[in-house]
Amino acid sequence: MDVSQAKQEHLLALKGDLFGQLMREDPSTIKGAEMLMLGEMLTLPQNFGNIFLGETFSSYISVHNDSNQVVKDILVKADLQTSSQRLNLSASNSAVVELKPECCIDDVIHHEVKEIGTHILVCAVSYTTQYGEKLYFRKFFKFQVLKPLDVKTKFYNAETDEVFLEAQIQNITTSPMFMEKVSLEPSMMYNVTELNTCGDQRESTFGKMSYLQPMDTRQYLYCLKPKPEYAEKAGVIKGVTVIGKLDIVWKTNLGERGRLQTSQLQRMAPGYGDIRLSLDVIPDTVNLEEPFDIICKITNCSERTMDLVLEMCNTRSIHWCGVSGRQLGKLSPAAFLSVPLTLFSSVQGLQSISGLRLKDTFLKRTYEYDDIAQVCVICPYTSNES
Repeated sequence: MDVSQAKQEHLLALKGDLFGQLMREDPSTIKGAEMLMLGEMLTLPQNFGNIFLGETFSSYISVHNDSNQVVKDILVKADLQTSSQRLNLSASNSAVVELKPECCIDDVIHHEVKEIGTHILVCAVSYTTQYGEKLYFRKFFKFQVLKPLDVKTKFYNAETDEVFLEAQIQNITTSPMFMEKVSLEPSMMYNVTELNTCGDQRESTFGKMSYLQPMDTRQYLYCLKPKPEYAEKAGVIKGVTVIGKLDIVWKTNLGERGRLQTSQLQRMAPGYGDIRLSLDVIPDTVNLEEPFDIICKITNCSERTMDLVLEMCNTRSIHWCGVSGRQLGKLSPAAFLSVPLTLFSSVQGLQSISGLRLKDTFLKRTYEYDDIAQVCVICPYTSNES
């Protein structure tokens, strides 16, 4: 009996310590909450308090007949008044025939909150007494809708047509959030790749516990690339372009789900002037004083036909192979031309590809292209000194 009792006490001690450890490790639990009684931990708020934008507002409405008389033609109406509109949330607009003493009419309403600021729930009840007198009363319940997240975006234009979007999301509530999903829905012009995972298992860069503590900020990164049908048309991606919109889903302490979608994100496309010169093929690393090949893509971004001549000017480290002054011919608006070139570097280290010139013989105008891209130049030889 003594051994059995000792085992039971030891088992109870293990269970109690395990519960306390889980409470201490739970990021959504306040400090010291493991010392409170379970009943106190599950106490729910007695008023609306604050509700956050993107969450679903739910309310239970009950109309109880406290009198000793039967009332008839009871109509219960629930409206939500915001700063811009008044919404009817009642599930049914038909009147109940009668309501006996100590009986009630129940209704549950739901509404996805899409505006910030003061909201007022207006509950109106009309009924007829047994003497034919029509009565009416209303009750008002006010609550605030606050902004749960602060979202900031930054765009980075790559040397290619790729665009990188950094989204900074900050939890500006007073409790932790579980970030269920943060995705980018691209516009019809782009394909998107999420860069928020790592490794072969595609694990999240934020770890398994995707909690965002109050006032903490998290950065999400996305790469957008124009679809082939748009990338081939140089004149399409100009000026202000629509990138897409962020879709954010989270859960709060008691599992309430919230969802926000940003407005369409826009960025100013970089200006390339009349002619754009980019590199389709270039090696990352080359050997010192050894020729290597690149492929240039020349795109006519203007609205007129050009007659182009390519000139190659050597720099201190970059030396071009071939004849300068090549006739490239006529290039129509929005058309492009791929030109293979050969060059070598006489200096080690990270070197910039520079020295290309395009001359339009129609307007006698020259376009200069320096620092087009960079390449790492290494020495393949090793000296064996004895």
